[in-house]
Amino acid sequence: MLKVVSTKQVRLGMFVHELKGAWIDHPFWKNAFKLTEAADLKKLQASSIKEVVIDTSKGLDVAAEASAQSEVTSSEALPAQQATASSEPQIKRIAAGEERARAKQVIAASKKAVASMFNDVRMGNVIKVEAAMQFVDDIAASVARNEGALISLVRLKTKDDYTYMHSVAVCALMVALAKELGMTHEERMQAGLAGLLHDIGKAAVPLDVLNKPGALTEDEFSLVKLHPERGHELLIQANITDPLTLDVCLHHHEKVNGTGYPHGLQGDAISLFARMGAICDVYDAVTSNRPYKEGWEPGVSLQRMVQWAGHFDDVVFKAFVKSVGIYPIGSMVKLKSGRLAVVIDQSPKSLLTPIVKVFFSTKSKTRLPVEILDLSKGGANDAIVGHEDPVLWGVLDVDKLWAE
Repeated sequence: MLKVVSTKQVRLGMFVHELKGAWIDHPFWKNAFKLTEAADLKKLQASSIKEVVIDTSKGLDVAAEASAQSEVTSSEALPAQQATASSEPQIKRIAAGEERARAKQVIAASKKAVASMFNDVRMGNVIKVEAAMQFVDDIAASVARNEGALISLVRLKTKDDYTYMHSVAVCALMVALAKELGMTHEERMQAGLAGLLHDIGKAAVPLDVLNKPGALTEDEFSLVKLHPERGHELLIQANITDPLTLDVCLHHHEKVNGTGYPHGLQGDAISLFARMGAICDVYDAVTSNRPYKEGWEPGVSLQRMVQWAGHFDDVVFKAFVKSVGIYPIGSMVKLKSGRLAVVIDQSPKSLLTPIVKVFFSTKSKTRLPVEILDLSKGGANDAIVGHEDPVLWGVLDVDKLWAE
């Protein structure tokens, strides 16, 4: 749907279909594009362009509050950030270590709730959206306090509780990604609910297939591939009517090159929220221990995912990397000094300079006394060279190193 809005209403995640005005008056080389960078938004709002045409089928719409204001006068509409500020709780960021204990409690309660929802769906009972939203609120609050604490901990799921913990993880990842894309508080909560319920169709898949330790047969895989459609049906039966939740459930396995399922959608035919869900779903899957394979290290996972041409939306994937960190908590990295370290927290100053725990010398191939190093500080005298795979160095306790 095309809509004319004031440049003051424009926010990250919108698809600009047309800039209203002479090309010489605007700071971009093209008229139609997805707005993903804060610097570009600032440029647009500082230009002489007063109105733009957005395509809501390819990106975000104006915030509800801003939309209501535009009915009075589009040129005086509030910016989306101001329009939603009153409804968004202000939460102060804290260190990952400080948030970890609270995050563990949120994970435990959320896992129990998701397991109960799956059982309710299996029994044909109605899902209580209000109860689900309470857990989304709790997860979102934890992500706001520290974007990596809960996300890193929920990755440490066991093979037996994977299905339930995966839903909690995708909820948290969706909230963090929505925040990175500049979405409103309400939209972040919608993204979280969609993440929490995206795999509900697996309630219709036999547990012996879901938890099978070996490779699935062709018939078993065909059965598993039905879960988006079954989930969509189950959500409707359970009285879930939120269109975003239904869409993410049905389309989180679509790929931008059209090779996904169930409908083989391509490019912009896949909604923004479904494209977000696809990335969050795969990231948690490949970083987690499964019945049939060990999870990959977070940093290695990002490196491999970026090479899967045609799977993910490039713009959304870049935002996802920013949301979890170029070096996510739990990543093992090599430093210029030749030492190995594990990332224990992000630095608010830069994605390239996280806080790490140094523990190993590649020169002597021996363990070192553990040292906490904030690479964003001038006196750190070291820097990250790149990701390292713990398996290649025989490091089997990397999760213990960062989680303690």
